[in-house]
Amino acid sequence: MKSASSSPRSIIVIGAASCAGAPDPGCAEGPDALRRYRVFHATPLQHVAWDAILRVPREARDTPLHAVAALSARLAAEVEAVLQTGNFPLVVGGDHSCAIGTWSGVHRALADRGPIGLIWIDAHMDSHTFATTPSGQIHGMPLAALLGHGDAALTAIDGPEAKLRPEHVCLIGVRSFEAGEAVLLQQLGVRVFDMDEIRRRGLAEVFDEALAIVRQGTVGFGVSVDLDALDPEEEPGVGTPVPGGLRRAELAAALSQLRGDPAFVAMEIVEYNPRRDRGHATADAAGALVDAITPLK
Repeated sequence: MKSASSSPRSIIVIGAASCAGAPDPGCAEGPDALRRYRVFHATPLQHVAWDAILRVPREARDTPLHAVAALSARLAAEVEAVLQTGNFPLVVGGDHSCAIGTWSGVHRALADRGPIGLIWIDAHMDSHTFATTPSGQIHGMPLAALLGHGDAALTAIDGPEAKLRPEHVCLIGVRSFEAGEAVLLQQLGVRVFDMDEIRRRGLAEVFDEALAIVRQGTVGFGVSVDLDALDPEEEPGVGTPVPGGLRRAELAAALSQLRGDPAFVAMEIVEYNPRRDRGHATADAAGALVDAITPLK
């Protein structure tokens, strides 16, 4: 990370154009669509640049597991490289299995300094393993893998150790899950803020508590946003919509607290499906969430 006295960090956008972990192929088109729509804006105070749009190597397309593992390894290397330049990686999916690569790369870049924290904003828990999943879809497994649980092909990206510690992780916006993944998170002690709690307390108060969790004992933290955390009445362009989600404006307001925070080291926005969008509504939401965090320091 750059020092407080240096120039502001640039946002470097990395696309992960894969639907290998999900049943709907439309999300693989998300990064190209978001780049084409130009929803991530540079300003006089914030430089934004696209780096690359990664795709599953041809030789790894035989099974979803091989595809996800191969893309995750490439993505981890790209994310690490951006952090090593002192800039800010913004990963754009693709399905949420790309999180395995994103946060493995952040872990590797910062591991010598200490652990990282992560706020996982999602309608789902994404904490299954092959032993608990009812669907077999890997986009329902990335958080478990990052916590060290699941198939070795997913947990061992960039080394066998867990990339996240449970006490440094929390989930926001959950409203659809299965028992197996809920049991895992409960056993690990991961804090889950479901929509019932958010509506009772308000997102602002919940987000303050989430920030305290991911900052305590870490050298930096990131945010992973699955666009299905948002209410599909407003933002329909996702693969697995669940009614009763967050409003774009309230999430943007919460994320604006991160503006200028040097401990905020990376972000990802995933599961944009242009085939299901209404106009560019959900694409514009992705842009609004990034606008909310800028300018960086």
